Amino acid sequence: MAPNPKDPTMRFDFSSVDDVESYVHVPEGLHNCRVAEVRDGRSRDGSVRWSYRLEVLDGEWAGRTAAWDSLTWSERGIYRVKKVLAALGLDVKGVVEIVPTDLIGLRTRVRVEPEEREDPSTGRRQVRMRVPYLGYEAYEAPTDVETPDTLAPVDGWRQKREAAADEKPPEDDDFAF
Repeated sequence: MAPNPKDPTMRFDFSSVDDVESYVHVPEGLHNCRVAEVRDGRSRDGSVRWSYRLEVLDGEWAGRTAAWDSLTWSERGIYRVKKVLAALGLDVKGVVEIVPTDLIGLRTRVRVEPEEREDPSTGRRQVRMRVPYLGYEAYEAPTDVETPDTLAPVDGWRQKREAAADEKPPEDDDFAF
């Protein structure tokens, strides 16, 4: 097909365009998250490593991946493992027996920040969100969300339960059946 002389010629200097692959799905900062997926593997030194995906629980970014992080069960990494497991709500005061799937569904509050790296296989720069070394806190339910007056507004279950609590309990022989 011959070019149309009325079409403008496009000219752009692409040397000013960064060649970066972005895997950023949420903004930098604190997010309430849950562990959505866990993959069992090994670190370079052969230690057990659990890589897991943190999914945002609430707000505008709910359902999006905040970051991938990992726990390395080595002498060097065990301090961070303890801090992360505690932030996930586990009691780490003594012996803990746990398998990777036990993490799924646990909630925590994480700080994420962008990190740029070069992919060794392609040489392309990539930006991903990462959790800093001590970027975990205990989960906090959002306080800016309005909670309904009833748990089941359609059938009034909560009102019935509260009304029943205010009434005098029946005597043993006062049952309706």
